Amino acid sequence: MILDCLENWKQYAALNGGFAKAFEFLGRSDLAELPEGKHQIDGESVFAIIVRADGLGHDKARMEIHKKYIDIQFCVTGCDEIGWRPTDCCSGDEGFDEDKDLGFFRDAAEAWVAVGPGRFAIFFPADAHAPLGGDGPVHKVVVKVAEE
Repeated sequence: MILDCLENWKQYAALNGGFAKAFEFLGRSDLAELPEGKHQIDGESVFAIIVRADGLGHDKARMEIHKKYIDIQFCVTGCDEIGWRPTDCCSGDEGFDEDKDLGFFRDAAEAWVAVGPGRFAIFFPADAHAPLGGDGPVHKVVVKVAEE
């Protein structure tokens, strides 16, 4: 997992060929005005999901994993608290949906990170994560970047 400010994104560009396109999208001047839902960036290799939701709190946020995609979770407004736990330390598997590239665990997070406006967190397949763990409204963008 990586937590940083958007202006530092170039430090991570070499980690995946799709990161530059992902971060260019996050730097758009009209990002806050984009409608909720899926936005294509580079086909199914890199795409964004705009989310406006209320936090669920630590107790209701669910640990999730992805095998095909890396998540770059960027906060536009509000503060998203996201739980983290190494995937290989998770148990209580609730199944994995290959088509949605999404699985859940019943485990609790080992740590919580606050992702405020202008900040991003990167979660790799080795990082189980529980988004929307805070309270209050959050406007965020989740960019999905295919594993290479």
